[in-house]
Amino acid sequence: MTPMEKLPQPQEENQTSETNPSVDKKKLFWIIFAIIVLLAVTIYGIFWLTEAGPDTTSQVRDIFIIVLAFESFVIGVVLVILVVQLALLTNMLQTEIKPIIIDTQETIDTVKGTANFLSKRAVQPVIKANSYVAGARRLFEVLGIIKK
Repeated sequence: MTPMEKLPQPQEENQTSETNPSVDKKKLFWIIFAIIVLLAVTIYGIFWLTEAGPDTTSQVRDIFIIVLAFESFVIGVVLVILVVQLALLTNMLQTEIKPIIIDTQETIDTVKGTANFLSKRAVQPVIKANSYVAGARRLFEVLGIIKK
């Protein structure tokens, strides 16, 4: 088995939308249809309220005020949940991720020091030795002592 065969092969994309595009078209059709129906009902309701008496209009107004108050309550609860989640995220960043970043920075500094040490103590002497050997070999080739 070659090393390339051991590597995980990319998996095929989700083929449900590629093999059956009519499902997406049907879904899009129903969404557009629902928007058009909602718009038509809203327009009809506005015209109906203009023709209705003041009692009916005030009742509809009161219902909308109640709905808006409930919506404000729900939005307030969601905002409180959002603030709590943001506080938890901030705490996690400070207590868990920040130490990991600090440890990673220390590791990078250690690797830099090791690379500099090896460069000065091991790599440069080997390069110099190889260059001297290559120069001597070329000298012997020029002098005819060694054949190419």
